[in-house]
Amino acid sequence: MTDQTATRLEIAHAAMTAQPQDDAARLRYFAALADGMLFLMLEEEAKQGMMRPRVFGLEDGPVVLAYDLEERLAEAAGGATPYAELPGRVIAAQLAGQGISLGINLGVAESAYLMPPEALDWLSTTLSLNPDELAARPVAFDPPRGLPQALMEALDGKLARAAGLASAALLAAVRYEDGRKGHMLAFLDAKPEAETALARAANEALTFSGIEAGEIDVTFLDAGSAVAQKMLRVALRFDLPIPPETAEARPAPKAPGMDPKNPPKLR
Repeated sequence: MTDQTATRLEIAHAAMTAQPQDDAARLRYFAALADGMLFLMLEEEAKQGMMRPRVFGLEDGPVVLAYDLEERLAEAAGGATPYAELPGRVIAAQLAGQGISLGINLGVAESAYLMPPEALDWLSTTLSLNPDELAARPVAFDPPRGLPQALMEALDGKLARAAGLASAALLAAVRYEDGRKGHMLAFLDAKPEAETALARAANEALTFSGIEAGEIDVTFLDAGSAVAQKMLRVALRFDLPIPPETAEARPAPKAPGMDPKNPPKLR
């Protein structure tokens, strides 16, 4: 293949293979896989929302193939081939429980990786978890402290892909009325239909950053509210990207793979 800028998945794969005993590096690879778009090789063109992945028989069992670049898919197939472009999280969810492995960039790149069925099952289960709902009243905010750099980078990456879902996010240390202390991530002026996706994205950032224990509470505030104004004085602010289209020209975007109304069907 021609030289090209490394993809996010390649970078995560290189870090994972360079540190094979580092669970955090492996989790970051899984996060890149879940968030990225993959080109899944099909037996035939999709029909009426139904897709039939091309299944290859290996010594360790059946495997389907996906690539992070369309050019890599064509190279692996030896030319044009039917495919579906899907978020990695959607592919994992559809393959989970079927005893099928997912081959990523096999045969065409150093970032080749064979994800076994049990890893796909774990990834799908982890991505489907919803954060717990809590009721607690904050009484004081302070600048965030003691948070690992891996978590900050994971949050920054998640929020960078949430264009148009909220105006900003604030991260601060918090003390609650019952004496509990922790950290709070507040989304400002979030679209109501995006709240579940945003809360799940924050939860995934915590999970895939490799932190063994810890939590971040997530809330949704109007930017002009008294609580938001208190947080603004001390919080670390993340400004979410503004989509190029206007709200009138295009419906509000959804996080990749988070629209349950029209999931793809793999058969």
